[in-house]
Amino acid sequence: MTESERVAPGSSWVTVQFVLVGVVWGSSFLFMKVGLEAVSPGQLVWARLVLGALTLGVVMLVRRERLPRAIRLWGHLLVIALTFCVAPFLLFAWAQQYVSSGLGSIYNATTPIMAAVMAGAVFRVEKLRAGQLAGVALGIVGVIVIVAPWQGLDLQQSVPAQMAMLAATACYGFSFAYMRKFVSNSGVSPLVFSFMNIGLAAAVMILLTPLLAVEPISLAAGPILAILALGALGTGVAYIWNQTTVRAWGPTRASTVTYLTPMVGVALGVLILHESVSWNEPVGGLVVILGILLAQDRIRTRRRGVDRLVE
Repeated sequence: MTESERVAPGSSWVTVQFVLVGVVWGSSFLFMKVGLEAVSPGQLVWARLVLGALTLGVVMLVRRERLPRAIRLWGHLLVIALTFCVAPFLLFAWAQQYVSSGLGSIYNATTPIMAAVMAGAVFRVEKLRAGQLAGVALGIVGVIVIVAPWQGLDLQQSVPAQMAMLAATACYGFSFAYMRKFVSNSGVSPLVFSFMNIGLAAAVMILLTPLLAVEPISLAAGPILAILALGALGTGVAYIWNQTTVRAWGPTRASTVTYLTPMVGVALGVLILHESVSWNEPVGGLVVILGILLAQDRIRTRRRGVDRLVE
């Protein structure tokens, strides 16, 4: 990173961008819900990725960044594009037809739990202490509280949709662990990295157009604006703001945006879409967040010696 790219960690502008990322990503579930009034899930994801790639591509041109030449790196980034963008975006878009936007934002907060599981158990790039394993278990309890099986299970809509959202966050967790194992030392700048992920994902969706994006659409101002915001802001500009925060604060502190997005998502769902919120959803979300704090080792047990490494 050059001196001109550095941002003072205490800069108020960094804090503003951090908050903006939380607001935009928290609003993404509202944008999806509104956009689905006019387009299919496949069309929504198609537009989101193409608009995001175009936005990041313009910034790439302005900054005169160059793409890497290593074929192996392109292969790894294609895997990430599929598991970090295409698959989870499609799963969330499909699920949003059957659940509230606020509930979608709460489930999105399980991503760090999934990342801890994938990093420790699948890719073996981290060793989890007992306290971190307790955090994963607590996160699972939080999900059970959100699903609320004691209220009866809707096996036709709600439960499959909630399982699809968990599958989406599992994709995110897989991607984060995969990034750490295979591309963490690639030397690619965060902007180029984001552009390639979104750009490759957009290319995949363009190839899948005959299968996923040829249904009739209903043109209306509200859904069109929501899709534009989801693509250009949520999948474009917000990535740039997030990169600034990561560079200034580091990845651990910057990742706390995960705690902001559910609050924004639930609030917007209630205020704008008049969605109802059951007591178990925010309570389960808080349990998930506590599990995240433990899984990320931000809450340490008093006796560290009790925590044994899980190989």
